[in-house]
Amino acid sequence: MYSFEYHRPSSLKEAASLARKYADAKLLAGGQSLIPPLKLRLARPSAMIDLGNLPELRGISVVGTNVVIGAATRHAEVAASKDVQMSLPVLAKVASGIGDRQVRNMGTIGGSIANNDPAADYPAALLGLGASVTTNKRDISADKFFTGLYETALRPGEIITSVAFPMAKRAAYIKFRNPASRYALVGVFVSETAGRVRVAVTGAAPCVFRVKDMEIALAAKFAPEAIARIRLPADKLNSDLHASAEYRSHLITVLAQRAVEAALSGK
Repeated sequence: MYSFEYHRPSSLKEAASLARKYADAKLLAGGQSLIPPLKLRLARPSAMIDLGNLPELRGISVVGTNVVIGAATRHAEVAASKDVQMSLPVLAKVASGIGDRQVRNMGTIGGSIANNDPAADYPAALLGLGASVTTNKRDISADKFFTGLYETALRPGEIITSVAFPMAKRAAYIKFRNPASRYALVGVFVSETAGRVRVAVTGAAPCVFRVKDMEIALAAKFAPEAIARIRLPADKLNSDLHASAEYRSHLITVLAQRAVEAALSGK
């Protein structure tokens, strides 16, 4: 690692002030996305701002028709939450399938979506449910939050405080995972909320995205066969040593159908 200044603020206001002071500072939540590039010297911040001492960033609550999760809430906490399991069980399932036990007990939802790894699970949940990201400055819809490969709409000095997930009539997330990393080679999140259908895909492209053709077909008929013939062009999908773009295109259709089946069955 390179040397850097370490700060552990005691309030969100102090954290935001430090983030403004150090333009290239890194915010530390669970560290699961940040520590590896630091160890490999791929990141060289002048300062590290540890958010682990800020209780206002933790916690899970049900507010109206939304499940609100603090940015520093760990994946394991989301998976084990009775409120999440009762109000939005698909989100508990997503959290329980992230990484391994160590990652789930350290990683946070805010850290995951701020990093916006192209194969991460939470971005698909946010986009698939039409969630809203709250920062210390504003609210950002999921549709506008994820902007590109490891890129988001966050501005310098902006800190995620919570995420609000609308409850769904039915929803499911299915992923084809890399057996070593447990990241999604392709993951598909399907939901029906207040008469609207959303389909979000992770792992297949440089950034999580929605499949509008599938959404239209499922809005007309929420059944696996409604999307059986829909294929995404492979030219804009990822191709690497794990899977070709053509295979990922195939997986999107297959996993989307399975997600619809799971949503219908409530599993």
